[in-house]
Amino acid sequence: MRTVFFLVQKEFLQIFRNKVMLPLLLVMPVFQTVLLSFAANYEIKNLSLAVVDNDHSPTSMALIHKFTASGYFRLEDNYPSIRSADDALAADKVDLTLEIPPQMERNMVREGSSKVSLTANAINAVKAGLAVGYANNILRDFNLEQAPKFAKAGVAMPALIDVSYSNWYNPKLDYKTFMVPGILGEIVSLIICFLTALAIVREREMGTIEQINVTPVKKWQFIVGKLLPFWLLSLVMMAVGLTVGWLVFRIPMEGSLGLVFLYTMFFTPGMLGIGFLISNFSETQQQAMFTAWFFLIIFILMCGLFTPVDSMPQWAQYLNMLNPVKYFVAFMRLVLLKGAGFAEIKWNFLSVVTIAVVANTLAVWTYRKRVA
Repeated sequence: MRTVFFLVQKEFLQIFRNKVMLPLLLVMPVFQTVLLSFAANYEIKNLSLAVVDNDHSPTSMALIHKFTASGYFRLEDNYPSIRSADDALAADKVDLTLEIPPQMERNMVREGSSKVSLTANAINAVKAGLAVGYANNILRDFNLEQAPKFAKAGVAMPALIDVSYSNWYNPKLDYKTFMVPGILGEIVSLIICFLTALAIVREREMGTIEQINVTPVKKWQFIVGKLLPFWLLSLVMMAVGLTVGWLVFRIPMEGSLGLVFLYTMFFTPGMLGIGFLISNFSETQQQAMFTAWFFLIIFILMCGLFTPVDSMPQWAQYLNMLNPVKYFVAFMRLVLLKGAGFAEIKWNFLSVVTIAVVANTLAVWTYRKRVA
């Protein structure tokens, strides 16, 4: 173990002397957590609304005000005809058009109902789906507000089901509460894997790794000494990220922080092993960078951070079982937001331990002590 200690000491000296790596390890997680948490947000607001009001009644004006007062829609313009509104939609000037038919108020008084038309710009399907969903909720609330008014005019008020609901784990439906734990787990795992691959190949390019290869240092001692500093730094990165998440975003921490750090201690070796495995097959930093990015971009897009894993095709879900980042993102949300204990995440934990064992076993097996 004394040999490993000296190797760890050497590695820390290299990290602290590197003017790029240390800021990347400590500053980048903070910067990326804050930036991505504000930018990666599906809670779309200020959607452009085009209105074609063919009624010009107090009821139609109240409906338009209901849309603009919601905070989700911004009135782009009142168009004289549906054709001009459709032209604006085709030119990508507006996201949603609301067409109010003639004599809408009179139909509501006499017949108890009326129709309006919504047209969404579905080039961006996610944005269009949210716009229509917001509009339907606004129309539902508007119906409930207007029903007593027209009931007095002789129209029977329909029987309504009174629904009470509550949002568990994220009562205010704050999207940052959902995103920050996942982003934090993703950043820690990706930076550790990326830097491990580059750090080892950098030594190979400089020739310093050859000096170690001619020594009686065993393979497992070299690998442990090389990976242990990054393993310790991952815990520091997690501590910094959790602090920023609580101070800046006030994310709830319902679960045990001890469990978070314990999980990180067993998860990080998997990402370190993947990074070391990539370095074994790379001769230059450029090769390592492109190889690492090939895998990391797949990990990012399939980890469930931005899109639900359950929405993927079945074959993709099976393939995603090899994605370690998926387990980390799910774990962070389960523990921090839901307060899950070890019993709820034990299969997740066993999965990342298995990935860590396999990755590091392959890293040791494929590493060759060779002299140029």
